[in-house]
Amino acid sequence: MKKIILASNSPRRRELLMNLDVKFDIVVKDVEELQDSAMDPFELACGNAYRKANTAVEDLDESAIVIAADTIVYLHQILGKPENKEDAYKMLKSLSGKEHQVVTSVAILETPSKKKNIFAVSTKVFFKHLTDDEINNYISSGEPMDKAGAYGIQGKGALFVEKIEGDYFNVVGLPLFKIEDVLKREFNTSLLK
Repeated sequence: MKKIILASNSPRRRELLMNLDVKFDIVVKDVEELQDSAMDPFELACGNAYRKANTAVEDLDESAIVIAADTIVYLHQILGKPENKEDAYKMLKSLSGKEHQVVTSVAILETPSKKKNIFAVSTKVFFKHLTDDEINNYISSGEPMDKAGAYGIQGKGALFVEKIEGDYFNVVGLPLFKIEDVLKREFNTSLLK
């Protein structure tokens, strides 16, 4: 099996791969993510994921599969990570009682062949109606501050999610089913090896 490299600092993405007993290294370089809220969320996520993966392979001199991802929460516009508590409040209030989309794009690059596959997966997430107390208590926990859309489905934010349509792991930040499918089909490898 080729060496797997995760081009991400996300503890949630690392944990998902560790739960599968996948052996992987982490290579992360500074990449400025585009934050254009007017862009199509799929194009934006794909572009960011590709930049992360491409930057990670720049200095690699070994045979490897590099996986990078970018997750976007979309409700009429792109909801990035909140800048402060007030921003988190506005985002959560806008999601209250509504359906929104979580788009995760994954870029897989193989070295030294430079073969690549970039795709995006979308999941619908339905939030319950949130009270101001629920929103403020959640913000006080600190959890929403480093997450797109100001919530994490794998943490306390799960209490706001009535249901989802699609891949749960996509909402966490790494659509494992699709990644495995692409690795097998396009790269003749697997996360299970």
